[in-house]
Amino acid sequence: MEFPTPLIPATLIKRYKRFLADCRLEDGREVTAHCANPGSMMGLAEPGMTIWLEPNDDPKKKLKFGWRLVEHAGGHFTGVDTSVPNRALRAALEAGEIAELAAYKTLRAEVKYGEKSRIDFLLSQEGLPECYVEVKSVTLSRAAGLAEFPDSVTARGTKHLGELTKMVAAGHRAVMFYLVQRTDCDRFALAGDIDPTYAAAFEDAQAAGVERLIYDTVISPQSVRLGRALPPV
Repeated sequence: MEFPTPLIPATLIKRYKRFLADCRLEDGREVTAHCANPGSMMGLAEPGMTIWLEPNDDPKKKLKFGWRLVEHAGGHFTGVDTSVPNRALRAALEAGEIAELAAYKTLRAEVKYGEKSRIDFLLSQEGLPECYVEVKSVTLSRAAGLAEFPDSVTARGTKHLGELTKMVAAGHRAVMFYLVQRTDCDRFALAGDIDPTYAAAFEDAQAAGVERLIYDTVISPQSVRLGRALPPV
């Protein structure tokens, strides 16, 4: 997935009201960018961080910049736009790049299921059980090389695990897909200390047959694409 408009670097002044970020461009101008991430963004919203913004000239948008990346030491990046994982994963699914799901040729997004829920992707193929794929963006890292999810309590995420479990019980296939939007991590773990309810719900779902896939991403100011499978710890 390529960014439609070239990104430009900036310095974060502050993030506030969840969806707003004041930033300083390289020419000294201060602008307000849209932050497409309602989560806690633990460790990713400290004043002074180098970030990357996507400009736009859409007259319908009040804010002319969108916050897309955080840059870390060593040239590493974290993607902070929560819409990117689904777009990157869709491109990979359509290209057959995920071995565990490559047998499915039909893809539908945002399909209603369960109790007032929508599945990110519903995959189907004649002769195979339907496959329900829920995607989670992973951006937290509190130890070198270790990506963690979630970065805050997620009742919604716990509900999704319950919905996937019901799909398995109904004879379908269900996959929790953790997409690590960081280039500095090569392992993954659940942050049970942050949300023990979610961690317990995941263990129950996995025991019931819900599958887990973990992939990292290759990120640059030009694009975000799916990388390799990562092991859990």
